[in-house]
Amino acid sequence: MTIAAKRNQRREAIINAARLGGAKGTLYNYFGNKEELFEALVRDFCARWADCMLGATLGGSPAESLTAFAEQYLTHLFSEQGVKLLRRLVAESHRNPQLSRIFYALGPVRGREGLEAYLATHLEVLLNLTSPLTSTEIHAQAAQAVGTFMTLYGAGPGLHRPSSHF
Repeated sequence: MTIAAKRNQRREAIINAARLGGAKGTLYNYFGNKEELFEALVRDFCARWADCMLGATLGGSPAESLTAFAEQYLTHLFSEQGVKLLRRLVAESHRNPQLSRIFYALGPVRGREGLEAYLATHLEVLLNLTSPLTSTEIHAQAAQAVGTFMTLYGAGPGLHRPSSHF
């Protein structure tokens, strides 16, 4: 086992000990300061978050997989630990902007890349691309997509703007 692997194992054990209420002195034997400890917690949270999201897309139909992906994303993000970590991350970001970069790269970016890879491998199934679309089918698909978008953003199925309340 390499020195780096042993160090990662120790850090993982300490992160687990911190979750269980380990002694502060013991933690600082492995982490030079609270910034290093917090960075390890951010890395751990993001790795578990991405693993849960991406693992959810491995089985089932595309609709089932994408629903499971979204459920895992929201469950992890809005968990008690997730909310606490995100609040702390926002509070610390002005002092240590690297934490925000780490969070973004290991959480949202990794999740997005995994979702992109899933969609790329399932594109034909998702779009039902067995043959080229006719112009009538293209128009119907475009109208349905715009209608869905407008409905989701509160404008209803028509192409009108919501009235301003100002």
